[in-house]
Amino acid sequence: MQIEKVTEHIISWLTNYATNAGVKGFVVGVSGGIDSAVTSTLCAKTGFPTLCLEMPIHQAENQVNRAVNHISWLKENFSNVSMHRINLSSVFDELINVFPPIENEEDRFMTLANTRARLRMTSLYYFAGLKGLLVAGTGNKVEDFGVGFYTKYGDGGVDLSPIADLMKSEVYAIARFLEIHQEILKAAPTDGLWGDDRTDEDQLGANYDELEWAMNAQENGKKIDDFSGRRKKVYEIYTQFNRANSHKMNPIPVCEIPESLK
Repeated sequence: MQIEKVTEHIISWLTNYATNAGVKGFVVGVSGGIDSAVTSTLCAKTGFPTLCLEMPIHQAENQVNRAVNHISWLKENFSNVSMHRINLSSVFDELINVFPPIENEEDRFMTLANTRARLRMTSLYYFAGLKGLLVAGTGNKVEDFGVGFYTKYGDGGVDLSPIADLMKSEVYAIARFLEIHQEILKAAPTDGLWGDDRTDEDQLGANYDELEWAMNAQENGKKIDDFSGRRKKVYEIYTQFNRANSHKMNPIPVCEIPESLK
């Protein structure tokens, strides 16, 4: 990958999109992870106003610190960057209190995780509407089009996706080129939706290098029987997530009414 040229291409794409849309700039949810760090930096480099939201919900302190440090670095280097910190913990707690309890522990954790993501999406669009901004998505190619590792109408609810055609390894390459903080580069990827220290790999059962390999293998027409050992297991993990989460990646099904019934 031609890192510098790809970076310039994304910045140009963002600039042209915002110009043609007639908006004032971008709003990005910054989590302390690599994807949001790269996305927010690319948006900042357009010169358009870039609002970074830090939205903790019972968040681990190290995640919060990484997010705040990154935004502070952006503000020091880009005069067009601003920040709002909205602690959504009490809002989240109050919302959960008015819902009926969930007895099944696994269902409860997954539902609460997705609710956190959707509450953050609502906050992003509040500021987008208030200030005339576009919500910039932070998903990469493996997450968005491979395993579907995002919340439908949560972090999947965005106006545009600047890094969604980049593999995770390519996001890291651009992050190094942009001189993103080492604490973010070295941090284990996590969606931060569980209130504990579980990583993406803990949830998926494979790391992003493995999932990239599996995504490429599937695109090249490979089948599970083509592999053995760990590769077979990873390919199975990838295809299971890809199949189960296809409803996120495909257009919403529409019941088309036959002309004879109209």
